[in-house]
Amino acid sequence: MILVTGATGNVGSEVVRHLVQQGERVRAFSRSGRVPEGAEGAEGFAGDLNSADSVTAALDGMSAVFLLPGYQEMPESLAAMRRSGVERVVLLSSSSIPVPGDRSNAVTRYMLESEDAVRASGLPWTFLRPVGFASNALQWKDQLAAGDVVRAPFAGVRTATIDPYDIGAVAALALRSAQHEGQAYALTGPEALLPADRVRILAEVLDRKLHFEPQPDGEARAEMTAQMPAEYVEAFFSFYVDGTLDESQVRPTVRELTGREPRTFREWAQSAGPQAFSPSGV
Repeated sequence: MILVTGATGNVGSEVVRHLVQQGERVRAFSRSGRVPEGAEGAEGFAGDLNSADSVTAALDGMSAVFLLPGYQEMPESLAAMRRSGVERVVLLSSSSIPVPGDRSNAVTRYMLESEDAVRASGLPWTFLRPVGFASNALQWKDQLAAGDVVRAPFAGVRTATIDPYDIGAVAALALRSAQHEGQAYALTGPEALLPADRVRILAEVLDRKLHFEPQPDGEARAEMTAQMPAEYVEAFFSFYVDGTLDESQVRPTVRELTGREPRTFREWAQSAGPQAFSPSGV
């Protein structure tokens, strides 16, 4: 049986669906204990990744674990996995690690610390290092509900955004087979797009006349500071304003591992559908 943490998130839900469709028994771990839509064969489990005791309670009978990064008591949870007989861990990490790999950057640091903890656990591991998700466009949902203008920061930054569906597909492969152990996979979508490109594609998919407006850096900094700690705001400005992170390179990893091309942003938007961008969409 395979434990998938963050099972109702954009990536975790895709991991659960891929595994269930491939005939695996899955325990879907999340705060709510809900099973993702389309994965009705999975077993829901309500738990908290910040608590090693909570994670330990979910480990009975687990052979592999899909793990999210950056949680408290991760070393203790990993030790419990090893004691319980877990055979491998697949960690969702970040594209920020290979370059620059700078521990002064808060985002890169917590990803590196998560990878370090998994390595130190002695468990066989696979790291997934995707670029920005196509589903990050869902953060524009409120703007789309209010009108036809989308304002977003870092307007000049191209990202080869990846559909969480493809991350889920690679995770399922790594969870089911020892042949991926010790690998750190850089994952991207098939095309590098600007925010304006993504808005244009959404306009076509949603059949709306949407308009993109670049958000000034000062305004973006103030808005982000109201939502997250200052060190993370600085991390993102380092990535996308100072240019310390390049997520524009299209990599062949998804195709090489799955035997098919990764989904485009358009395919993600079509799959999500108009309901995902409604005020009640999820």
